[in-house]
Amino acid sequence: MLLQPAQSEIIPSEVDTTTHISKRISIRIPLVSSPMDTVTESRMAVAIARQGGLGVLHRNLSIEDQAHQVDVVKRSEAGMVDEPITISPDATIGEADELCGLYRISGVPVVDAEMRLLGIVTNRDMRFEHDPTRLVGEVMTKMPLVTGPVGIAGDDAMRLLAQNKIEKLPLVDPQGRLKGLITLKDFVKSDKYPNASKDPQGRLRVGAAVGFFGDAWERAMALIDEGVDLLIVDTAHGHTQGVLDMIRRLKSERAASEVDIIGGNVATFAGAKALVEAGVDGVKVGVGPGSICTTRVVAGVGVPQVTAIHNASRACRPAGVPVIGDGGLQYSGDIAKALVAGADTVMLGSLLAGCDESPGDLVFINGKQFKTYRGMGSLGAMAARGRKPSYSKDRYFQSDVGTDDKLIAEGIEGQVPYRGPVEAVAYQLVGGLRQSMFYTGAGTITELQERGSFVRITSAGLRESHPHDIQMTVEAPNYSGQ
Repeated sequence: MLLQPAQSEIIPSEVDTTTHISKRISIRIPLVSSPMDTVTESRMAVAIARQGGLGVLHRNLSIEDQAHQVDVVKRSEAGMVDEPITISPDATIGEADELCGLYRISGVPVVDAEMRLLGIVTNRDMRFEHDPTRLVGEVMTKMPLVTGPVGIAGDDAMRLLAQNKIEKLPLVDPQGRLKGLITLKDFVKSDKYPNASKDPQGRLRVGAAVGFFGDAWERAMALIDEGVDLLIVDTAHGHTQGVLDMIRRLKSERAASEVDIIGGNVATFAGAKALVEAGVDGVKVGVGPGSICTTRVVAGVGVPQVTAIHNASRACRPAGVPVIGDGGLQYSGDIAKALVAGADTVMLGSLLAGCDESPGDLVFINGKQFKTYRGMGSLGAMAARGRKPSYSKDRYFQSDVGTDDKLIAEGIEGQVPYRGPVEAVAYQLVGGLRQSMFYTGAGTITELQERGSFVRITSAGLRESHPHDIQMTVEAPNYSGQ
């Protein structure tokens, strides 16, 4: 099917692609990175949030590792870091250097046991030190430092940084205790990424996937403690009692009151309605449409994605619950089709798996670059890795399977073409969406959903839609040969 053109009074650069991923969270572009272990870890989550979308961290990690990834995203960019990384003066500069490398920061405030600011140790202090066992207290820049009061305005903080030619401004209370940290790089990043998805504290937004079985509750609470913005109770079949019970429990938990809860995956009106009645803030739609998913073949179960999105939206829209179309996207034009069908955002796997920021390995095959990509239902994702258990089995309701050779795979492993940085890929995808909105005369996502209409095409029409009767010699950045 295709979208039909309509009278337009707007040009692509004037359209507004802002939308909601959940009831309380809006994003500037309708792109969400999938919680897959070859797609989204902290680096991808940071990159996609800076473009105006949102990343969802996969759960094929220990609780500690996944929570740490949330922390990394939250610390990557902040208007003010209210719990800055600190170090003791009795630590070694080797430990300080390791801490800076872990969090990708250039310096660490030095405090005593009562959090009183004693100084700061930076790369500049350690650059010419050759003994990693030297104590931080011996090489740090000691007090008095240029500091600011708690609650300082952004403009005043920037003025202090500029006047004193410093990159970090510790915030202290009247007793000299460290209460926060403002860095110059955050102002620079705010200017460079004006559309970034940020929480009320100025930190990048990030989501994370959890299950409903075993350690799921402990995992959810750990992620909430680290400041995650939304949780997705993420399973292959969201219309199940265990998923509904987990959603209700999270929605009733006081600690989770500031975190939006999304449920999935479903593919029917009844499934979406059940999630809405359980209290979700968003519904994730898609059973088997992914390029690496074999559920529709192995289990013989699924619903074509446009139909699934449309049916789910009929249950979600009256309740004001956003829909996430998860999977089945090959080109930028498919994003617009998903939105017209009823989605508010789309979740991307293969389109982002080839980016620099994805965790997959980069490989060369016949002179071309590829990155590894696998389904979370593949044997590689569900199987134990040495002594490390798999946290993906329960997504496919196989946590009770004792040995790897008894697993029933619902996905494959492969590779996708290397695509470069997320920034370039997101630009092309959103650019294609802007063109779609121009052709249909829609200035906003809401108008696109209301005004867009489909026309059914045949297989001949599909062939006509693609380049034909020509040998392609140069690939476009948004279209490659099949």
